[in-house]
Amino acid sequence: MSSSAPRKTIPIVPVPAEGGGEAVGLYQASKKIHPRSIQGVFARWRWALVFLTQLVFYGMPWIEWGERQLVLFDLAARRFYIFGLVLYPQDLIYLSGLLVISAMSLFLFTAVAGRLWCGYACPQTVYTEIFLWVEQKIEGNRSARIRLDADAMSLEKLVKKWFKHLVWIGIALWTGFTFVGYFTPIRELGMAFLQTHMGSWEVFWVFFYGFATYGNAGFMREQVCKYMCPYARFQSAMFDRDTLIVSYDPQRGEPRAPRRKDADPKRLALGDCIDCGLCVQVCPTGIDIRQGLQYECIGCGLCVDACDTVMRKMGYAPRLIRYDTQNGMEAGWSRRQLLRRVLRPRVLAYAAILALLVAGLLASLVVRTPLKVDVVRDRASLARIVEGGRLENVYRLQIMNATEAAHSYRIAAHGLDGLAVASDDRVTVGPAQSRWVAVRLQLPYGAAPAGSHPVHFDIREEGDSGVQVSEKAVFLVPR
Repeated sequence: MSSSAPRKTIPIVPVPAEGGGEAVGLYQASKKIHPRSIQGVFARWRWALVFLTQLVFYGMPWIEWGERQLVLFDLAARRFYIFGLVLYPQDLIYLSGLLVISAMSLFLFTAVAGRLWCGYACPQTVYTEIFLWVEQKIEGNRSARIRLDADAMSLEKLVKKWFKHLVWIGIALWTGFTFVGYFTPIRELGMAFLQTHMGSWEVFWVFFYGFATYGNAGFMREQVCKYMCPYARFQSAMFDRDTLIVSYDPQRGEPRAPRRKDADPKRLALGDCIDCGLCVQVCPTGIDIRQGLQYECIGCGLCVDACDTVMRKMGYAPRLIRYDTQNGMEAGWSRRQLLRRVLRPRVLAYAAILALLVAGLLASLVVRTPLKVDVVRDRASLARIVEGGRLENVYRLQIMNATEAAHSYRIAAHGLDGLAVASDDRVTVGPAQSRWVAVRLQLPYGAAPAGSHPVHFDIREEGDSGVQVSEKAVFLVPR
């Protein structure tokens, strides 16, 4: 084709919307949700879990264990301190085991009772609840907050908004500071903060984690659960018809309609639902549970508290909205019948796997040897003839003491006739410390043919503890 030929283009013609109306956009901006506060059994459970989780998170770094922090992931020194355990990077299997057990626990609890984690203990839920509490204390109840947001800017609105954000930022930064305190001794971190000597990485992570808390709990809130959290997407794989979920009983509630308190719903041919909408107003994700199970439902049970409050005021039986299963709802099962269905094959399988994992982890921790050794050959001198006509290989041994006390160790070697440790065979390592030592192995010249020969280092703790580690190495005999 000639370069001078005119370029063909396909014209783009806008297509009018159906019915001749205006085109409808595919994106709808989310509306801010102003959840109404509610009192009840499940609201009290949520706050109990807020206090418990935050007591653990904020308090644990400040608890001392001997001469160190109770829980500390010291990445710089490559030591993980968890209660009485001193873990090295070689012990990553234990941390992996804890993560696998946590995941399996989540599967088990989800199969039994739905999204308990999301509704009561997830950090997003917990911090959103804290931030909402601050907002309610400063800006007022749901109606006052809606009115304040709709009003034009005024001095009162400006003061309330700024004060709220200052408190939010304070909580977020304290959360970030505590998070970093799990990786840097928090008392030293606090002193460095007061002296304005915090490291650049520590400053970065305090602000990064604080910013994430501020943004997620203060602004994004339910958007994180609905659009960002992957758990909401695959939770259905763990659900079945016997999983407890927050359910609305349509057989009892429909047809719904408002009525006077003294009206007889049977004479009006109405169900028990008075269509007050309180269950929607208290929902932190803004859904209507009366439309059935939805992935946005985090299973917090606040709609149960709200509905029970209305039912009691109307003189009706509670639990129009309740924790129930699909089978239980359809068949009208009693609580005892629901409990019997808990022990079903899926749950038993999860429980058995979880029990095996916990037992395996505990057993491995009990038999764990608090001594680790790495052997590295000295590549500068693979093999050499030394005084006395002996053949010598040099190694570097990293001896890691995984206890809270100093220990002395004896180094020996075997695997070849006449093999002996020619360097100092005794080494002392401090508590939770590691030490590199150079070790020379010697062999009478001609005692072994040319080539590489497997040998073993035996490192034994002095005393009656019986702690001993054997590490394989290679002894080179040149031609």
